Amino acid sequence: MKIKISLLALTLSLSSLNAQNKKASDDFVVKPYLQIGVHPSPQSLQLLWQSIDTTASWQLEHKVEEKGTWKKKEITTYSKVLAKGIKARRVYHAALTDLIPGSVFNYRVIKNGKVVFTAEAKAPKNDKQAFRFVAFGDIGAGTLQQKLLANRAAQLKPDLVIVPGDIVYERGLISEYDKNFWPIYNTDITSDSGAAMLRSVPFVSAPGNHDTDTRDLNQYPDALAYYLFWEQPLNGPLCAEGGPFVPKLIASDENRKPFIEGAGDAYPRMTNYSFDYGNAHWTIIDSNPYVDFTDTTLNNWVARDLATAKNAAWRFIVFHHPGFNSAREHYEQQQMRLLTPIFEAGKVDVVFNGHVHNYQRTFPMTFVPDKKGTLLVGGKEGKTPRGRVVNGKWKLDKTFDGKTDTTPEGIVYVITGAGGQSLYNPEQNNDPDSWQKFTDKFVSNIHSLTIAEVDGNKLTIRQVTAEGKEVDAFIITK
Repeated sequence: MKIKISLLALTLSLSSLNAQNKKASDDFVVKPYLQIGVHPSPQSLQLLWQSIDTTASWQLEHKVEEKGTWKKKEITTYSKVLAKGIKARRVYHAALTDLIPGSVFNYRVIKNGKVVFTAEAKAPKNDKQAFRFVAFGDIGAGTLQQKLLANRAAQLKPDLVIVPGDIVYERGLISEYDKNFWPIYNTDITSDSGAAMLRSVPFVSAPGNHDTDTRDLNQYPDALAYYLFWEQPLNGPLCAEGGPFVPKLIASDENRKPFIEGAGDAYPRMTNYSFDYGNAHWTIIDSNPYVDFTDTTLNNWVARDLATAKNAAWRFIVFHHPGFNSAREHYEQQQMRLLTPIFEAGKVDVVFNGHVHNYQRTFPMTFVPDKKGTLLVGGKEGKTPRGRVVNGKWKLDKTFDGKTDTTPEGIVYVITGAGGQSLYNPEQNNDPDSWQKFTDKFVSNIHSLTIAEVDGNKLTIRQVTAEGKEVDAFIITK
């Protein structure tokens, strides 16, 4: 009888909890999630959430110490998301300030005087603190593999998550975020169905082709959601729509106006930016084929940005399309090779890419491109850029093994595109004769993610599967 009573009590308790969660979820279209913000700092983060488009009184409270006092802030800053076929919503933006670098803090969101959401998070690390980040690209496909890797990522307890493009499939739509992103990375509990990460860990993204290539708002009014849902630095180069790296929108006034108003300052600048985290400098680049990499505007900005990072111990570059790829898929999209002399002059340590749905790592290498390569075009009229073949000469450091020799001569290029979408070229996994000479590791028969530990002048990178199996590991020291 006692067992039956206990089970009944447990059932009632769970039912009550589920009812509370359901009631709280009614207050949100998307529950709160963390971003690094326009001006990243070890003392601050941005909190965003989405609600239906109705007036309400919102407050954010947070405390930096367990026995500390709650700091209160009235929330009035929001943008509206209005697109045909999508229920109107508001995206609220709030600052979490005066954080203690690397320390755990608590926050809660209050609607109309009632607490509707609580979570625990960790403040960003400063340049004296070790930190851990996860990187995986090509993620938002709604697959079982995506969900299992989200679970693994949460278990690794990163301080930061890096997404090198293709955040959602197939066209970067609002509806695709609602289906394949928020429900997997911002769940209430971590399980094989997803992870409670976004509310506690900031994600940082680079745009992939599936994120920003769809520019026809007449056909896809809820496209380009990348500009609506992320709050990231806006310190990249200025460029007008229709310029060398911002394609023109195809949109009637009816479709263009709500997008422009919803995106605000993020459009079109948020595809190229940089920030510091810990003792590392990060440069994010839009690598899509619509960018004219023979134009000097973006290239000069990258060079200047890296020059400002002279005090950073580590310099990381993140973009979607790899310049050095041994997979048969997307091999011809080599446009990013044109920037390698800039990366080398800027003393970049590691470049992280996606686009190719497997894991690859090059030997440390330097590369001299032959002129500007050959532009590849396609589309109905044969004028749409599809990539660029860039030949040249490379020099490989094959003495580096990441174990006994941990000081590479050149840049290590990592493709971590096995984050959830279907794998590319598994037939090449055990066929090293099919790899390019610059490739050291090639894993295309299983999904995986990158986990990196940055501790002073030591960088440890591992590639692990959803089950936690290590498929590659290497160390770089300075």
